[in-house]
Amino acid sequence: MSAVDESMSQRMTLGRLASHHGFDLVPDFASSTTVTSLADTPDSVRPGALYVPGDDGTDAGSLAVAASNGAYAMLVPHAMRDEAAATGVPLLLGEPDTATLGAMASSIAGSPSSTLAVFAVCGADADEVHADVVRLADFLHMLGNPVGTLSQAGSSSLERGLRMDYPAGVLDVQHALAVSSEDGVAAMVIAVDDETLRPGALNGVSVDVLGSIDELGRQKAAETFDDIRGRYGFQTGKAAGLVTRTEESGWLAGQGSAERDMASQRRLSLCIAMALCAGVKRGNIRNALRVSRELR
Repeated sequence: MSAVDESMSQRMTLGRLASHHGFDLVPDFASSTTVTSLADTPDSVRPGALYVPGDDGTDAGSLAVAASNGAYAMLVPHAMRDEAAATGVPLLLGEPDTATLGAMASSIAGSPSSTLAVFAVCGADADEVHADVVRLADFLHMLGNPVGTLSQAGSSSLERGLRMDYPAGVLDVQHALAVSSEDGVAAMVIAVDDETLRPGALNGVSVDVLGSIDELGRQKAAETFDDIRGRYGFQTGKAAGLVTRTEESGWLAGQGSAERDMASQRRLSLCIAMALCAGVKRGNIRNALRVSRELR
């Protein structure tokens, strides 16, 4: 599914979208038409949707299917005006980039990342990134947070699996965040790699902590942070930077865990470093590690 359509908290008029993003509206009198979701594939269109066709959905047949599925309007390039007008639904004409789509999807979904603590994990080895996402989700849950995950290895909201096509696009990500927020998730852990995400997929997402599985010096960490943010488009606070394992997080992992293999120790160390960056107190981390050790 490539749609933001399950947890809508905002409804938008075509007039507002046109004026805010610089689209042309056809016809003008459709300005009060309200859309309640976004979809970028014909099959994901539901009544009330604004259809924003992807590269494989801009032919006349796909536009007709979207209209028959209940699209209230379509956002298409100016060059497709005639084909889209033949469907009989109102049009927004424009060429939005992923940043614009991310802003639209986030707004119509109620800005779900603003209600979640969003943790993102990157690195050179995608399999290790996915393993660290699972470990971080377990660690945050151990600290008392309802957790969701977004990863090619498996996405979830609490105990519910999320069905997604990978790599996920900007609408898929907003959909997953909106569903998770509705479910009561407090922390979302996202794998930031090309198997999980398309370029620009995190536009409209505010990331609180970005961690790397790799050992990086200060300059390389700063360059990697800029590269990752430029590729996937997320927003961060002014003081944000890339978090890696530290001497302190390694010491806490070694002192507080029953795990003895090096891979598990490294994953736990990164979890601790990211939790500390998010403002979790050291005493809470030690208590969580002690409970985990006793349960083993």
